[in-house]
Amino acid sequence: MNDLQFPIKLVFNISSFHNDFSACDANGRTVAYVKQKLFKLKEDISVFTDESQATLNYRIKADRWIDFSAAYSITNQEGAELGKVARKGWRSIWKAEYFLIDQNERPQYKIQEENGWIKVLDGLLSEIPILGLLTGYFFNPSYIVTNNDLQTVARLKKEASFWGRKFEITKLAETVHEDDERMLLGLMMMVLLERRRG
Repeated sequence: MNDLQFPIKLVFNISSFHNDFSACDANGRTVAYVKQKLFKLKEDISVFTDESQATLNYRIKADRWIDFSAAYSITNQEGAELGKVARKGWRSIWKAEYFLIDQNERPQYKIQEENGWIKVLDGLLSEIPILGLLTGYFFNPSYIVTNNDLQTVARLKKEASFWGRKFEITKLAETVHEDDERMLLGLMMMVLLERRRG
């Protein structure tokens, strides 16, 4: 994922049996194709160069089979660890909160849901027949990424779409390339987890 041009659009493939999506940059260039292996006790995510799935660039794997408070290790194609994304236990039940940790085990960024009520309303209304099909157009949570100085550096927002399949990552402050890569991979993992939660 070289020379990332923000905003990055994530679009889930609803015609696939797998939980997978494409990530495209501001120029429409595919920067990643993300595929989640189904029926695994531990999360196992493959990040390819594009939809052809010919070149595997990254793997994201959970450290435990229980999703609660799990950490997800991000490795490159050589197996070197680039960092982790970790969910913050009980607090994540109400309002999603994750930490991006660098390759030296230092917390680097925090990803936090901006408004927990949106998920609650989405969950309630999605249970109502017919109306539940349309909640993807009305309730669109957003998440902010802050650095250790509490500066907001990026925002991920769910876009209005049928089946909640579109997301956009916008960069709000300058970061180094290595951080962009880790941040994007961490946000991709978080989208898979949060989309499943509702």
